[in-house]
Amino acid sequence: MAFVTIDGATLEYDDLPARHGGRPSLVFLHEGLGSVAMWRDFPARVAAATGCRVFQWSRQGHGWSSPLPAPRTPRYLHEEAERLPTLLAALAIERPLLIGHSDGGSIALLHAAAFPEQVAGAVVLAPHEFVEDKALDGIRRAGISYASGDWRQKLGRHHRDPDAVFHAWHDVWLAPAYRTWDITACLPSIRCPVLAIQGEDDEYATMRQIECIADGAAEVELLKLANCGHSPHRDQPEAVCEAIVRFLARLDTGEPG
Repeated sequence: MAFVTIDGATLEYDDLPARHGGRPSLVFLHEGLGSVAMWRDFPARVAAATGCRVFQWSRQGHGWSSPLPAPRTPRYLHEEAERLPTLLAALAIERPLLIGHSDGGSIALLHAAAFPEQVAGAVVLAPHEFVEDKALDGIRRAGISYASGDWRQKLGRHHRDPDAVFHAWHDVWLAPAYRTWDITACLPSIRCPVLAIQGEDDEYATMRQIECIADGAAEVELLKLANCGHSPHRDQPEAVCEAIVRFLARLDTGEPG
């Protein structure tokens, strides 16, 4: 594990070198409770299958990166998307393929919309574009489980401060001001190809979350997976890895999805 300092924050990261030239770097953006470690072996699996450089990091407040300096606001995902160019420049990553899960998928979409010339493509796994009652119900259930089960102990294996990580995610999503959060208006600004993947058994979202991407952005492929919940890369790793390989091949040739 390595560390880089960006705008005064120390961020842990992992960087797997490319084995084949001429392809975009793959930048992994983790979920709302995630970190480098919580991707497990999936980034390495994708690196082996594609030969691409694979970069992942723990956002501020996650893993062993610096703590958050202040409570989150409803703009926290926008702020992460706006900070991303500084991190990519520091690591000499140009026009990457963004691979984001949940919160990370939303960040990928926001970044692709705000900086359309700087993104080769985006693969988003169970991203959020607006707030659904199903998501809020799932987060409330997660709060009950966190208070009464062993979830805190499990998160503690991957984060310096599991309580801070959990409540930063849980509390901002359930705040009244977050109820109107919606990024669908930015989707038409996305010019790069997008692969949007969601499980049919997602406990936090309906399929409308990825269908609205196809409605808004220009070049979108949808992949709906059976026997799959909110973490497609864990529930269906082979299917997701194969989909990324196919998506990259289309990027290589310029063939639409």
